[in-house]
Amino acid sequence: MRKRNKVVVVSQHYPPDHSTTAAIMAAIAERIAQDAEVVVISGMPGSAKDPEPGRPTVVEIRNWLPDKAALIKRALAETLFTCRIFFALWTRLRRGDVALTVTAPFVLPYAVAVAARLTGAKSALILHDLFPDVLVMAGLLKPASLVARAMREINALMFRALNAVIVIGRDSEKLLLRYSGMTPDKIWFIPNWATLVPGIRTVDPDNPFRKAIGARFVVGLSGNLGFTHDPDIVFEAARLLRDEGDIHFLLSGWGIGFDRLKEMQSADQLANVTLVDRVADGDLDALLSSADVWLIPYRKNVAGVSVPSRFYNLLAAGRPVVLISEPEAEAAFTVKENALGWVVSPGRSDQLADAIRLASRSQDAAMAERAVATARTFGPERALGSYAALVGALLCNRDVERKA
Repeated sequence: MRKRNKVVVVSQHYPPDHSTTAAIMAAIAERIAQDAEVVVISGMPGSAKDPEPGRPTVVEIRNWLPDKAALIKRALAETLFTCRIFFALWTRLRRGDVALTVTAPFVLPYAVAVAARLTGAKSALILHDLFPDVLVMAGLLKPASLVARAMREINALMFRALNAVIVIGRDSEKLLLRYSGMTPDKIWFIPNWATLVPGIRTVDPDNPFRKAIGARFVVGLSGNLGFTHDPDIVFEAARLLRDEGDIHFLLSGWGIGFDRLKEMQSADQLANVTLVDRVADGDLDALLSSADVWLIPYRKNVAGVSVPSRFYNLLAAGRPVVLISEPEAEAAFTVKENALGWVVSPGRSDQLADAIRLASRSQDAAMAERAVATARTFGPERALGSYAALVGALLCNRDVERKA
């Protein structure tokens, strides 16, 4: 009797890793496992799990995880990991199987697409970041450089080989369709979701992250600040507002951008800035409840390139946002469509300071209710159901109407 086809989920990040990518990939794998056999190939130490009925089998691939700021070591580690993934897929994939992966590390999708094509399997990519555009946005590559052009040529081959590309922002489709290997029927819009339960959190003066701050209005920043984020605009806005004693900046996170914030604060010692290192998962709800408004600071050219996953949790906490990005970016669409806050042009610290002043004087109490209502529309049930439908269609070798 012929064995049923299986789904192989490939992700460098998987629980016990606490990253957003790990949580998303685990949720997707668990949902698909309700309908099909799922094998997860993970690069996270401690992730391996023996088979259980109705649950994914997790296979751990040896992986080296250097600090994100160590670019050369990181590139070497990601290359080695991708090679190991290719050989793991070569031995596990069979004709008719489905391989599902994500753009972390950015070379991983190439290996998955090639392995799937060589073994007769189907392949699907969850596009969290579009390369080389994200590297250009971060200032690490020139748009017309040899490396950028070579990556775009390889992308064209990859997109032609892939059976489906899942985008988490509506702004990505336009950029994808520039590639000759892409067609609209391959693109599925499935946004990410809030990991917190949506509900209005009151501003509590006894909140552990707020009670030491005497200001009436707290501006928050939380999460990984990577190459695509701009910490300088946040600090410069704080400098512009340093004489307005009722406004205070509570900045928490990790990554090279947060290290930059630490350096600037160490040099300037602004009295209206408080820095908090990355908080434990159990304290995230309290942290997101501590501020009156939250910042998401992107560099230029974010549209179609990256979508902030933290955005949905900020809405779930019932907080407005000040988003630094182009107005045609996915998060900006959502903010404007639902009146959830303010959108500021990248690089304009004066505009950011003005938006924070407006937020501190806002009388729109219904903004919190709109934020929570919007977060509920980005629930996991809807997104995971779309993933299950897509994978089911690929397993059955049939076309399905795209869902959003």
